[in-house]
Amino acid sequence: KIKFLTLYAFSTENWKRPKKEINYLFALLENFLINRIEELHKKNIKLKILGSKKFSPKLNKLLIKSEKKTFKNRKLQINLALNYGSKFELINAFKSLKKNNEKINEKNLTKYLLTKNIPDPDLLIRTGNTQRLSNFLLWQAAYAEIFFEKKLWPEFNEKDYNKVIKKFRNIKRNFGKI
Repeated sequence: KIKFLTLYAFSTENWKRPKKEINYLFALLENFLINRIEELHKKNIKLKILGSKKFSPKLNKLLIKSEKKTFKNRKLQINLALNYGSKFELINAFKSLKKNNEKINEKNLTKYLLTKNIPDPDLLIRTGNTQRLSNFLLWQAAYAEIFFEKKLWPEFNEKDYNKVIKKFRNIKRNFGKI
């Protein structure tokens, strides 16, 4: 069974940050794609971009190339939410429903989300000592177990992740049932 991991890497609101910081973040991503996509491919990991590819021509090319290279991989799918905003996603889904004259219901709405072929998350980890979703998977996270961690993402390590997974496994999830 394929497993899914979604990383919120850059939101639609991040364009308000200082240009120097944005350029640094994109340089990190470019470096990662150049140096690590082959490793992901060899490990049978698929990379999927959620959001619009409105970046530099170089980064856009790397993102498209990385998605194509890993498209058939099935061990793990890493969804990279880049230039993603859940409110924008929902508004566009509703616009598509209206444009196609479709009834507004959960099934129809879901097929227009960027995550249409991806299961909703069971677990959401928010790092950085912030207790909010910050416009991330607002629809999809409706039944996710949410863990708020004090550490910032770069310091959040495998040991921290394993602690969260252990706590998550001990939760009895009943989805509204008794």
